[in-house]
Amino acid sequence: MSFESLLFYVFAAILVFAALRVVTTRNPVHAALWLVLSFVTAAGLWLLLGAEFLAIALVLVYVGAVMVLFLFVVMMLDVNFDALRSRIRSHLPVAAVVGAVILAEMALLLVRATRGAGTPPPAAGENTRALGRLLYVDYVYPFEIAAVILLVAIVAAIALTHRRRRDTKHQDPGRQAKVKRADRVRLIDLRSGKP
Repeated sequence: MSFESLLFYVFAAILVFAALRVVTTRNPVHAALWLVLSFVTAAGLWLLLGAEFLAIALVLVYVGAVMVLFLFVVMMLDVNFDALRSRIRSHLPVAAVVGAVILAEMALLLVRATRGAGTPPPAAGENTRALGRLLYVDYVYPFEIAAVILLVAIVAAIALTHRRRRDTKHQDPGRQAKVKRADRVRLIDLRSGKP
């Protein structure tokens, strides 16, 4: 067994364990940290496959930006997770169907990869150019649809964090700017205490 194969199996084992911990842990902050570990190990797998740009983009975009946004939203929202956990069994059939579809897609990809079908990998150093050509020429419409979906997700996250809460106190800057000195300060002329 070569060193690359050993690294692949180590990264794959860590990735599978971290992904399982993402869905089994109860604390959402801990789940986010397990997701960071799974992203980092997935980036290691991308490096082993020779896709340096994808590995760096995975670390910078997902670990650096998306996970920070996710942790911010989780900590800003006052979500009652006990109420969500009580209804989790009602979502089990849909989750099973989605999991079966994803498993079937992965099996089809593995069968296709073992048969040798597909395009040959680009030459060393050319993978960034090939990825750009694929994204912005061949798959430009799915790329734009994904961008719109991400924009909708960002707007939804902002709308969720800016909802009004009953217990928050706020000030109205317009009312503060309209105040005059006579409204706030009353000058009293006191005579001195001397006879």
